[in-house]
Amino acid sequence: MKWVTRAGARVDRVACPWLIARFVDPAAEFVFVPADQVLEVAAREDAIPFDIPGVELGHHAERCSFDAVLDKYGLQDPALRRLAAIVRGADTANLQLTPESAGLYALASGFRKIARDDHENLRLQFPAYDALHSFCGEGARQAG
Repeated sequence: MKWVTRAGARVDRVACPWLIARFVDPAAEFVFVPADQVLEVAAREDAIPFDIPGVELGHHAERCSFDAVLDKYGLQDPALRRLAAIVRGADTANLQLTPESAGLYALASGFRKIARDDHENLRLQFPAYDALHSFCGEGARQAG
């Protein structure tokens, strides 16, 4: 399936592709376009739009697009839910939401600057999300 969002990915637009590729659609293809073209490209290419205003897989109240993907696809893994709080803090004005959120924001900002394009940005950052997911699984087991 194709998934489309705005170019210039930082936090949610990297976290969502990681979540989708790892837990929803292993054959996912991600398309990054200017913000004003997302819905047009989604319609033309039968792609699922995410992380733009007004779509199902976007921000709703204080929750970010990562939360929306978790909810839509019924992903209940405690490690993913813990990771969602980290992403939410890093992707919103609430960097203090978790101890890790500010660090994720800093890493995402740096990766965005050193990556040639959004696809390289995903390639570079996916291992960080794999590691955070593992960390969250350890924390969930220790807390529970």
